[in-house]
Amino acid sequence: MSYSTFAVVDAGHLETLVALLASGEHISYQVLTSVSDLAIALLTDVEGWVRTTLERAGGPLQYFLIFLFAAIPWFEILLVIPIGIALGLNPLLVGVFAFVGNALPIYGIVIGYERLSAWLEARRGSDSSGSKKRAVAVWNRYGLPGLALCSPIVTGVHLAALIALGLGARGRDTLVWMTVAIGLWTVVIVVLSVIGLEALGFGT
Repeated sequence: MSYSTFAVVDAGHLETLVALLASGEHISYQVLTSVSDLAIALLTDVEGWVRTTLERAGGPLQYFLIFLFAAIPWFEILLVIPIGIALGLNPLLVGVFAFVGNALPIYGIVIGYERLSAWLEARRGSDSSGSKKRAVAVWNRYGLPGLALCSPIVTGVHLAALIALGLGARGRDTLVWMTVAIGLWTVVIVVLSVIGLEALGFGT
């Protein structure tokens, strides 16, 4: 095998890196940018990729892709809705498809988590101490709504649901508050996107 020297200085070199890896060459790195810089470049590319994919799709397929992208963690409604509306798609349909796509995975997360927890509790026994029950009750009453309402801009709703369940939130409460939060944020993002485009002189 031959040896190649490769310097990663921006995301544009990733294609060359992939080609070198595919060729079976050993690669030594002389210059590495920080991981954060590379991550920012990749995230910027993601936004461009989503926009390009929606543009090329056309027709009803665009709304299906809105649904699909909204269901992917870290894409979600904050990214998908503004792009869809900026491309001239119907704001109401964008909101509906994004809402459903963002909300559905929450139900899978809750159901899967509860089944896993039940299996683990059956193997190790449950902790039914009064202090734990009181702590969980307080958190369920005050902590979950705040986490849910902030989740789209802090962690993303899917990760927030896992955090809530891990902290002891009941599955039904998690579903209700996450769904409410997604609904509220969907409305807010749609309205702000429409207003912003109109202010910039673009019709929707």
